[in-house]
Order: sequence, then structure tokens, then C-alpha cells
Amino acid sequence: MAHEYPPVAFYFQLSFSGISGTVDASFKEVSGISMEMGIEEITEGGNNAFKHRVPTSVKFSNLVLKRGLVPKDSEVIAWCKSTLEGGLAEVIETKNITVHLLNENGDPLNSWSFMNAWPVKWAAADLHSMNNEVMIETLEFAYSNFTEMTSPASTSDDDDGDFGFDLFN
Repeated sequence: MAHEYPPVAFYFQLSFSGISGTVDASFKEVSGISMEMGIEEITEGGNNAFKHRVPTSVKFSNLVLKRGLVPKDSEVIAWCKSTLEGGLAEVIETKNITVHLLNENGDPLNSWSFMNAWPVKWAAADLHSMNNEVMIETLEFAYSNFTEMTSPASTSDDDDGDFGFDLFN
């Protein structure tokens, strides 16, 4: 089954390990799916013409999720609240968060799995009496690392079976 390339970015789904329910999986925006190799510059003694640039560890951005403000019985909000209000008095519970990019049939094209994620920020949108907008809450998560998986549904009819952009498999 051939798919259009590049895929659209507006059809996606989230899941949290240990949390079920459609309210906690519905978000309007996901950002922060990125990693960057750190670089250290080393000056060679007596040679001022250039600096050696060497790689260091990989840095990950925080995963940022946005959605309309949900009811207070949300399991994700309860997890965020207990973590953020706990003040390190309790052990921070981590969860795995998976983001699925979906095709037109709702099948995953690509998935990103964020391991050992924990909430680091919750924010509500500004209130404006002159705007007619949905109240948005923003959840931000730190995590240990992430992996990208290409789903079997994403394979095309070409001989190598992928689109050529899967960097991690």
C-alpha cells in the first residue's frame, strides 16, 4: 500500500504507560521531538587559527503537549499535580509516553517512544476577556531518551521498504 510522502502532521495519537482513556490521549499539539549532539571546542596550544570541535553527549528537548483544559479527574493531570506539588518529598513516578503519527486510515506511520518521562511544567493559557478562544493547558515532560519506530503500515511499494528518513532503526 503506497502512502503519500511527506505525511501530514495533524493526525496523531498519544499514549501514556499505565493511563487509559480518550481524554488523556487527546492533544492539539505536540512539540519537542528533537535531539542534538553537543559539541565541545578545544583550543590547541600555540595554534590560534582554529579550534578542534569534538562531539559530546546527546541532548534532548522537553516534550511539550498542548490541549484544551480537561476535567479534574484526568489521570495525567493527577500525575503532573502529584509530581509538581510533591517538591521532591516523594519519589518521582516516571511513565513512557508514545506519540504515533497516523495515516489516513488511522494506522501508525511512525512512532516515537519517550522513556522514563516525568512532568516538569504545567501552564494554563492567558485569560483575555476580548478573545473567544478555548482555554489551553500546556504540559511539559523531561525524559531519559527517545526512540523512533517505523510502523509496518508505513512501508511503501519500493524495494527497501521505507521512505529513507528513519534515522534510528
